[in-house]
Amino acid sequence: MAYEGFVNLDYAPTEKDLCVLFYIQPPEGKSVEWSAVRVAGESSVGTWVDVSTSVPRICETLSPRIYSIDEERKLVGVAYPIDLFELDNIPEVMSSIAGNVFGMKDVESLRLLDFTLPEEMIKKFSGPKYGITGVRKILRVKDRPLVGTIVKPKLGLNTKEHSTAAYNAWVGGCDIVKDDENLSSQKFNPFEKRVQATLRMLEKTEDETGEKKAYMPNVTAETDEMISRAEYVKENGGTYIMVDVLTVGFSALQTIRKKDFSLVIHAHRAMHAALTRSKTHGISMLALAKLYRLIGVDQLHIGTAVGKMEGPKQEVKSIRDEITLSGVPEDEGRFVQEWLKIKPTFPVCSGGLHPGHVPGILSFLGEDVIIQAGGGIHGHPEGTVAGAKAMRQAVEAALVGKPLGEYALKHKELALALEKFSSKKFSD
Repeated sequence: MAYEGFVNLDYAPTEKDLCVLFYIQPPEGKSVEWSAVRVAGESSVGTWVDVSTSVPRICETLSPRIYSIDEERKLVGVAYPIDLFELDNIPEVMSSIAGNVFGMKDVESLRLLDFTLPEEMIKKFSGPKYGITGVRKILRVKDRPLVGTIVKPKLGLNTKEHSTAAYNAWVGGCDIVKDDENLSSQKFNPFEKRVQATLRMLEKTEDETGEKKAYMPNVTAETDEMISRAEYVKENGGTYIMVDVLTVGFSALQTIRKKDFSLVIHAHRAMHAALTRSKTHGISMLALAKLYRLIGVDQLHIGTAVGKMEGPKQEVKSIRDEITLSGVPEDEGRFVQEWLKIKPTFPVCSGGLHPGHVPGILSFLGEDVIIQAGGGIHGHPEGTVAGAKAMRQAVEAALVGKPLGEYALKHKELALALEKFSSKKFSD
């Protein structure tokens, strides 16, 4: 059937609908409604011209319904019948609601802000295996933010240098050490050797400190290779893997979650801004975060609202709510969402952070957060051990409500970190 009909402003979406909230900028001289009809059609049953194979029942049972149009704010709500989708197939769902529509000449720009997950769809997925509570149990940390770091520089360290940097971070007080997003199995630092060496250092640190520690090796690769690397981590006693979830794709992520290696899955969102950064085109990080919680990552980068990465505070809060609450209330650009049995995903803040950012992060995100600092730890004037100590000290100060400057009077590592990083451009 051609791009026509679909508008029913009296329609009340049901629990059987998958509803999508779009921002639609129409071409010059056209209305939002004109573009919305074409978006709704192209993402479901429509075609640019009437075809001989159209039958009435398709229109009756499978047609989407545009139930709200805000011409001024350019916001459109579309309800899709659930039978349009293969409910456990995220690639298919996204090929529909976020597929050809982005390439149509009938829109100047288009942004998928949010969508609802019907109960029938949620029941097809397991969600995170561990989530916040499970990760805390593994690391035996109940009542404070987790502190992590990324081995720096991003690339170039050999296996021994990498594992030594991890050891120094753990000894200084980090709970978690992870690979960077573009470190996989390069010649200077092969995956298998790195995993073995770094896990040996983890065991050494646990013996010395009495604290549980975690290492997140980056298993990102072609799907079969990624599975082999996850198996290797488990065989060598690891408890975590890290996956670059955008670059491996929804299908590969679903596969590795279904394999259920009993490993914590840490989701790095490298490449997300190619889809999420524009406020008028693409897909919101909120929408992606819902998919990753549904598929089942245990930890997910959500932004910081401070540091070097773009992302306003309200957006970061909204993503935090979406991946941690069991029932998400309606908000600007966000639907109500009930998550049923799906566990919360642990929010991760990372990107240009240092100890001076800690009070601000905790003030608007609370204690259920993982704070990761790379350069903000390894760039400490006295090195990585002192940098990790300074980060833990900043967390301690924030938890007891003491200003960092006051706490630093009796904590040299924090004092030196504040002195160094206070003048940096990312210190706001």
